[in-house]
Amino acid sequence: MPPDHRHPLSPTPSPEGERGLEVLVGEPWADYGLVDSGHGRKLERYGRYRFIRPEPQAMWAPASADWDADGEFIPGSDEEGGGRWSFERPVPRDGWELGWEDVRFRAQATPFRHLAFFPDMAPQWAWMRARLGEGTEALNLFGYTGVGTLAMSAAGARLTHVDASKKSVEAGKENARLAGMADRPIRWMVDDAVKFTAREVRRGKRYDGIILDPPKFGRGPTGEVWRLEEGLPGLIADCRRLLDAESRFLVLTVYAVRMSALAIGELLRQALADLPGRVECGDMAVREEARGLLLPTAIFARWSRN
Repeated sequence: MPPDHRHPLSPTPSPEGERGLEVLVGEPWADYGLVDSGHGRKLERYGRYRFIRPEPQAMWAPASADWDADGEFIPGSDEEGGGRWSFERPVPRDGWELGWEDVRFRAQATPFRHLAFFPDMAPQWAWMRARLGEGTEALNLFGYTGVGTLAMSAAGARLTHVDASKKSVEAGKENARLAGMADRPIRWMVDDAVKFTAREVRRGKRYDGIILDPPKFGRGPTGEVWRLEEGLPGLIADCRRLLDAESRFLVLTVYAVRMSALAIGELLRQALADLPGRVECGDMAVREEARGLLLPTAIFARWSRN
């Protein structure tokens, strides 16, 4: 088991300067690690279990030809993705407990090929919670199962967690109970993120921090259709209206989309141009334990006051 890296690496600046791309690296920790990768797959450990999942960006050869895993996600043949899990050894279908720093939560082999949370977000969680504290308030849009929400709440902030999936919000509440944080000031909202944000603007609400992780395509609880390229500029504009000169950050992450980090970086720069601070953008990546190479996972852009 590798050491517990409490402080993921800071972004690595590009020599191009302020408007260059940066790399935000997720290091292994006690309950998660990217063990090996290559030939379009990756081997990861989630607590006491190991899993193989498809990874198109792992175009290189793996460090080892012999991977021992408890389960593997077999992708479907249709263009929509799909697929199924194949298990070599018993894995709890209702999940098992993991931890990141002071947050406990449940991992689970979901039908969507992931494990009910996104471990590459750990550097973002650490970065955000360092900018929050008692008396601050943050908004998590498309919050999924709430690990990021709990990470910020543990820093003393009040949280509003929004997701269109009732199942995901209930999983977030269960994670809060598991973490001993059920009594923390968290609003758990089953709602369309775009509509909720627009209502908060009309209410004159403000936040110290906002994180959003929008999908490429999605539907709200009453059938609202979301397409990233069409909806993101308007959503970012509304998020700007929820921030002021005393706010701390806005973090945007984007997965599985043919979009450049430079594009979303410029979107944030223009939308938040009247606020003090800086915008950085680039790749998110996870460090492989076998060789230390970096596997890219997503793109991000974020604004911070300092």
